[in-house]
Amino acid sequence: MEITEDTIKHVATLSRLEFNDDEIGEFTEQMSSIINMADQLSEVDTKGVPETVQVVDRDTVFREDKPEHWQDREELMENVPEKANGFIKVPVIIEKDDNE
Repeated sequence: MEITEDTIKHVATLSRLEFNDDEIGEFTEQMSSIINMADQLSEVDTKGVPETVQVVDRDTVFREDKPEHWQDREELMENVPEKANGFIKVPVIIEKDDNE
């Protein structure tokens, strides 16, 4: 798979990231190297090799699921940079189309 600067710019736009032209070039080279390495790995003969699901023998440790007192609402709202009508105000991340 060929990685182009247009591919990197498209992914950056989807991720809402901004890069200058030098960074775009650098990321294009790095991503191409990563994809080429993955392509090389797909050429390795793995017939007869069992799948590795987990490399460390470890049991999952569960804690009791019980509510804990963290902060009350007033304490929480002291650290909020923007608030509106008692709620935390966050930036819009999904633009609505006027036709909807």
